[in-house]
Amino acid sequence: MKSLSQLRTEIDAVDQQILALLNQRAALAHAVGEVKKLDGSPVFRPDREAAVIAKMQAAQSQLKPEGIAAIWREVMSACRALEETQKVAFLGPKGTYSEEAAIEFFGSSMGALPCQSIDEVFRATASGGAEFGVVPIENSTEGVIARTMDLLLASNVHIVGNVSLKVRHNLLRHSSDSMDGITAVYGHPQALAQCHAWLSQHLPHAERRVASSNAEGARQARLDQAFAAIASSRAATEFGLQTVAKAIQDEAHNRTRFAVICRPEVLPIPEKTGNDAISLVVSVKNQPGALHDLLVPLKTHGVSMTRFESRPARSAEWEYNFYIDLVGHLDDAAVSAALAELQTLCAFYKVLGCYPAATS
Repeated sequence: MKSLSQLRTEIDAVDQQILALLNQRAALAHAVGEVKKLDGSPVFRPDREAAVIAKMQAAQSQLKPEGIAAIWREVMSACRALEETQKVAFLGPKGTYSEEAAIEFFGSSMGALPCQSIDEVFRATASGGAEFGVVPIENSTEGVIARTMDLLLASNVHIVGNVSLKVRHNLLRHSSDSMDGITAVYGHPQALAQCHAWLSQHLPHAERRVASSNAEGARQARLDQAFAAIASSRAATEFGLQTVAKAIQDEAHNRTRFAVICRPEVLPIPEKTGNDAISLVVSVKNQPGALHDLLVPLKTHGVSMTRFESRPARSAEWEYNFYIDLVGHLDDAAVSAALAELQTLCAFYKVLGCYPAATS
């Protein structure tokens, strides 16, 4: 059996080989960037990167698929930064789940632009202050993020990707890992709702205070030892807080889905990957059977629907917009035929995005 010293020497040698190959890849990526400048192609191609990761995951490896995805995403992020650093807006401050979702999608070499609200993320992206935005779109236990849905309807951006993130809420506090003396707990409204039962059992007398984000709640908790916050482990590191309790969400499999948005001129509809999704919003005339008729083209052409949500329309009383997610790509023959028929039945019709589906 080899000694620890011998094994470490071999690992060091392999690391040097990996670095040499990464430098070779970086040089090729730079050459690709030069070609893209000549033909005007976008620097970031989520469909291409999704295909690369899927190919690597399909190859034989001792590494887990999620580990391969994380490694290659960072490699591509670092290489992409040699061409251009994408500025990405997200709900801040740093330490939010939105930042975590942005890093999950773009890698840590992105240019971070923390924003104070979801509205500001949309404004920054729509105005060109950022190339891309990352916004929460729905939670597995609390449902859709209403403000995001309303802004997707009204904005000039479209969805080009999405991230499904495991949400693990922690109770954080400054200078103590005890629950003694906590008088108030800060958190985003969604986080407070997702931890309602735990808070009722363990901190029934603590006031629940709403923050614009969980990271902002963590910042507030740093100001007073009697305050605590519901936030991620990233926020604990960012604000120097102690973890009082881990994973306090009421549902063990709590997930939040985030949409990656941009203006169409920054990135058009990504090409097909074989694992794609379409989001659209429609409304129908207020008449008997209208909603049923809306779904018939999907069934006729065998197009699967993964989400159907209604939101009150602001145009008139008791009228609704319907948000629909479909499996497939706009270039699929069956999808194209189904949507062409569906559109004739709609009083309003807008494709919110067509993008590689989340795999995490």
